[in-house]
Amino acid sequence: MTGAIKIASFLLLGSQAFAGFCESDVSRESLIQGHAENELLARPAVNITVGQREADIVGNDNRAIQAAVDYVGQLGGGLVEVMPGTYLLRDSVHMRSKVTLRGAGPTTVLRKAPEAYSLLAADGDFGERAVTVADPTGFEVGFGVHIRSKKVGAFHTVCATILNKRGNYLTLSRPLNADCMMADDAHAVTIFPAISADDTEGVRIEDIVVDGNRKENRRIDGCRGGGIFFYQAHGGTIDRCTVRDYAGDGISFQNSHDVQVLNTLIEGCDGAGIHPGSGSQRAVVRGCTSERNDRDGFFFCWRVRNAVVEDNVFRDNGATGISIGHKDTDNLIRHNRIEGNRGGGVHWRDEAEPMAAHNITFEENTVRNNGTFGLSIEGATNGTVIRGNTIECEDPEGVGVHIGPKAGSIVFESNRIRAIHEISDSRSLERRGKQEGS
Repeated sequence: MTGAIKIASFLLLGSQAFAGFCESDVSRESLIQGHAENELLARPAVNITVGQREADIVGNDNRAIQAAVDYVGQLGGGLVEVMPGTYLLRDSVHMRSKVTLRGAGPTTVLRKAPEAYSLLAADGDFGERAVTVADPTGFEVGFGVHIRSKKVGAFHTVCATILNKRGNYLTLSRPLNADCMMADDAHAVTIFPAISADDTEGVRIEDIVVDGNRKENRRIDGCRGGGIFFYQAHGGTIDRCTVRDYAGDGISFQNSHDVQVLNTLIEGCDGAGIHPGSGSQRAVVRGCTSERNDRDGFFFCWRVRNAVVEDNVFRDNGATGISIGHKDTDNLIRHNRIEGNRGGGVHWRDEAEPMAAHNITFEENTVRNNGTFGLSIEGATNGTVIRGNTIECEDPEGVGVHIGPKAGSIVFESNRIRAIHEISDSRSLERRGKQEGS
């Protein structure tokens, strides 16, 4: 047998043996705990404090917090404790994988600085890592900046950090995602997420208040910003936080899987309260209150699937309590209070069958006095379950449950409805017949 054949045989047998070992009853947790080295390396214990006095890192702005996050992150993870005080944000706090950022509750406040704004003085080109601004006042090295135009919005914009400044010429930490043309009023503005997690795993944000200072900042789209913003940040957790008065969505997570938002208050933001989107899978939102935001209390954006939204309050928002639509399938919404939202209670958006919100289970919720409807099921949805809810509507023109003409199968069981018009079903007799036989 040649050396190559011997090695191949050894590798084959080794892989078979390892596969058999992995299929045994030995759990990964027991393997980790079997030796101190494995156990401790799996749970980094670096702990750094940030405060305005008597802390490991002393400061009162984002740079002090960022220094701690970067230090802990490069050691594999751990805890950054931010002591009581108000910390001014001139750029995002950029999270690192396996870092927990923990405040002291209501006394730890991260406040967005007032914005600076300028039109561009030269076109910004796709891939360019620099812009020329007409007025460089308020744009300094280390500040966060957002580049956009009338025609460039959402994911085509960019949030970056200013790396260099020469006169009115600024270099950026990230390239432009699109051509930002002077003819389209392209501009730079120092707006950004207060806390941002980009391409991370296992971050935690706890016991922190984000003050978005919306009176001194323009609105940023939820595809690139939020009071707390995740992008491709998997397994992240937000717990016992408050996001208030942010000029955009309170919490937005995009293309981020297994995110948990727990026991958190989102109030008075210039956008949606909570905005998952862009294919985010298996989110859990529990025990939160989203109130007095300008848009929806909870906005399922695109391709949000297998989420659990339970035990929350969506109240007094400017649009609907919950909006669900584009490919947002197989989601469970239960045990929530949805009340006083001006645009309606819960809205299934009008989508064609391939893009509709299928297999939504909506059960044991209280939906009370939300504009002109409690539930409105539009679009070519199938597999909808409406069970055990209390739905009330005092508006004299209001409808408890509106079913649009495209809607497909609906299981409707044990709901308590109090409204002038309890159910308005616009489906054809044929579709209703299909429903009865489904």
